[in-house]
Amino acid sequence: MTRERIVIENVEPQLQGGDFFIKRVVGELIHVTADVLGDGHDVIDAEICFKSEHDKIWKTERLEHQGNDRYAATFVVEQQGFYEYKVRGWVDHALNWQHGTEAKLKDGQYIKSELLDGVQYLDAVVKKLDEDGKHYVKMLKEVFQDENRYDEACSYAVSHDLHRIFKDHPERKFAHESKTLQVYVDREKARFSTWYEFFPRSASKQPGQHGTFKDCERLLPRVANMGFDTLYFPPIHPIGEVNRKGKNNATNAEEGDSGVPWGIGSRFGGHKSIHPELGSEEDFKNLIKHAESLGIEVAMDLAFQAAPDHPYLKEHPEWFRKRPDGTMQYAENPPKKYQDIVNFYWESEDYKNLWKELLSVAFHWIDFGVKVFRVDNPHTKPYYFWNWFIAEIKKKHPDVLFLAEAFSRPKVMQQLAKQGYSQSYTYFTWRTSKHELVEYMTELTQSKMREYFRPNFWPNTPDINPYHLQGANEAQHIIRYALAATLSSNIGLYGPVYEFMVTEGVPGKEEYMNSEKYQISHWDWNQENKLTRLITKINWIRKQQPALQQTNNIQFCELHHEGLMAYYKWDQDQNNELLIVVSLDPYYKQAGNLRLPYEKINIAPGSQVVVKDLITDSTYTWNQEWNYVELHPALPVHIFQIYK
Repeated sequence: MTRERIVIENVEPQLQGGDFFIKRVVGELIHVTADVLGDGHDVIDAEICFKSEHDKIWKTERLEHQGNDRYAATFVVEQQGFYEYKVRGWVDHALNWQHGTEAKLKDGQYIKSELLDGVQYLDAVVKKLDEDGKHYVKMLKEVFQDENRYDEACSYAVSHDLHRIFKDHPERKFAHESKTLQVYVDREKARFSTWYEFFPRSASKQPGQHGTFKDCERLLPRVANMGFDTLYFPPIHPIGEVNRKGKNNATNAEEGDSGVPWGIGSRFGGHKSIHPELGSEEDFKNLIKHAESLGIEVAMDLAFQAAPDHPYLKEHPEWFRKRPDGTMQYAENPPKKYQDIVNFYWESEDYKNLWKELLSVAFHWIDFGVKVFRVDNPHTKPYYFWNWFIAEIKKKHPDVLFLAEAFSRPKVMQQLAKQGYSQSYTYFTWRTSKHELVEYMTELTQSKMREYFRPNFWPNTPDINPYHLQGANEAQHIIRYALAATLSSNIGLYGPVYEFMVTEGVPGKEEYMNSEKYQISHWDWNQENKLTRLITKINWIRKQQPALQQTNNIQFCELHHEGLMAYYKWDQDQNNELLIVVSLDPYYKQAGNLRLPYEKINIAPGSQVVVKDLITDSTYTWNQEWNYVELHPALPVHIFQIYK
């Protein structure tokens, strides 16, 4: 039994009734809405209560009525870690008294009794005021009780000043609160990052020679100059020698074959060791420090699996599953076979020690200075392991971020994000038509996914050489990178095969012929071309334009042509506004009429708008709602900055 009279329903944003937290980065807004209902005709009021996990006192923002019992308010998250928020509502007896008094006066009623009734609300509020406020309310109390000052009392009773006092200092008697919800706040890099991936063993100047961390250091200025801020390496650990794969995924390796970096562990060590040909621990630490000095963070690969000769198999055989005939169960994804990899047995009786050991692996590399991890195949490990694993790391190291490499079913990918992953790989790699791209972006940015799923768009990966890039020309590579870089604030690129347009695929498969996964490659890292220059230009535009440093603020524009797509993007304060136009045709000119989204840009139709192409520095003045745009394969993208 309760005397509460308020019902609070449909609080948003929330995930599954608060089972999971939503996500933001420092400085972002949380727009909270809720249905708040009271019985009868009494005036009700409501507020959003919020605080950081480090704070003891709740802060509040008053909810504003939006109509139909829907209320809304916004607050800002200002520091990393968890925030809590909840909605609180109450019958506001003081405001209800004032509202009723005003209605009776308008009806010409005599309200002396109501004035005396109002004294109790003055008594309740006075103790919350400063000295000036107390003096003012004391005066009101005297006027309300003086029959000779009736007209003056009526004027004070319905005054804005008294309304403001009651509004700012509510009594909140018998207030009702919603369930407390959570938001996790990351650093900005969780929302905006530009990744570059290459194989360290392919970094040598000399053909056929295994690259080292010192070779990678030599390449850091190239990565930085191209505008990348995250350098991701495939696993850097010793590679298994038992069942090692050969070139082009040959089941049996030839002498000298380097093996697959994801087949981790050998006589040289396991997940806490470095491949001896890459260099020493000190070399890796120096690489991390040098990268930091250039504005680059080194991201490591967490691949929780083992080669058949990983030390774990001898030290902890209970962590692995054997077949009935006594042979070890190697990894499979039928029809694919990974004879060089053995999966951990997640249902092991000793699973707690397995979990603790894998957690210690991450802490080991965090102590080296690593703050970003790309996690290999997280969907093949228990979701609840990741929930625990990420939470344990975040408790001590809130700066650490995790990218989920899971090209799996939609709900699987979404579940990993709910369990705590900072960023996620996506289906962008396979979305090529205008309809597919618009539909996918709408799902990512206008469904509940916007609250917890941070997409990271990769045109290619070492595992995926998509059919539309196999044999593709320069224009197609420009188109795919321009789309990734302007649709999503988190993007990645596997190079240098992308910018050097190495596209030969295994017939009938989305895989690279002569893949670096199975062999060392040699590259002319000094090579430049139009594509490298455009990637560099686009990356630096991203750094300068806040509208490209988030994903969710996007609106697709009317452009009735399947070969062209256009979208408007803006920053949180709408001080930076961009209009991006991309041709999806890598072979022929495409042209059409684009409608300016006046209602979103907040200008009247027919107003003059100046747009500057940030790639070419060309400027255009548009005075009409519909404007002609034309793109050629030589430069199939406009990134217009809008000036009003």
